[in-house]
Amino acid sequence: MSDERRRVLVIEDDHDLARAVADLLVDDGFDVDQCHDGESGFLAARDGAYDVIVLDIMLPKRNGFSVCLDLRNAGVHTPLLMLTAKEGEMDEVEGLEVGADDFLRKPFERSVLIARIHALLRRHERERPQQLVVGPITLDPLRRHVVSYGRDVTLTPREFALLEYLLSNTGVSIAKSEILETVWGSGFDGDPNIVEVYIGYLRRKIDIAESPSIIRTIRGVGYSVRED
Repeated sequence: MSDERRRVLVIEDDHDLARAVADLLVDDGFDVDQCHDGESGFLAARDGAYDVIVLDIMLPKRNGFSVCLDLRNAGVHTPLLMLTAKEGEMDEVEGLEVGADDFLRKPFERSVLIARIHALLRRHERERPQQLVVGPITLDPLRRHVVSYGRDVTLTPREFALLEYLLSNTGVSIAKSEILETVWGSGFDGDPNIVEVYIGYLRRKIDIAESPSIIRTIRGVGYSVRED
C-alpha cells in the first residue's frame, strides 16, 4: 500500500459520531473530510477524489441509498462502506443493489471500522492495475494521477473515469452508448452529447499541438485510443 495519506469522506449526520470516526481515521494516518447530510455528501463524493467513503443510511435531505445509487450512476466507483442499523439485514440487501461495497452495523468497535476500511483499500488495489500506459499517457488508478507528454495533468473525477475507461480499452472502437453506460451509468437521462463535451475536455488537457490526439473519433461509431 502506498505511503501517501489516503483520503476518506465521512457522511454522517450525528456530529459526535462523525467527529469520533474522523479522529480515529486521522490517528490511523488518513486525511478526512466530513459531511452531515446526504446532499452535501453526494456533491463532495462526486466532485472529490476520495479513496474510501463512509456513508450512513439515515441522513437529512437524502438517504444513503439515494446517495450511493447516484454516485454509481455518476461514474464514481470509490470503495463505499455503508453504516446500517443494528438489525440491518434488509438495509444490506438494498445497499448491495445500489452499489455499496461493505457494511458495518451500529454500534461498532473502532478496530473493526479501521479493519474494514483497510480491507476495502486492499481489495480495490487488487482489482485495479497499478498503471495504464498508452503512448505518452500514464494513468495511475490508485493515486489518481495522470502524466501526459511528461507533464502532470489535473482531471475532474468524471474526466478521470472517462480516460481510465478509454485507456483500458486501447485499440477497441467504443460506441458512445457504451461510454455513457459505463462512465455516466445506466440511470443517466441527460443529453448523450455530454460524451463529446468531455472528450473535448480531455483532449485539451492531455494533447499537445505537435501531435495528433491519442483519442480518435471513429465516425458513426464512437471513439478509440490508439498507441500509434
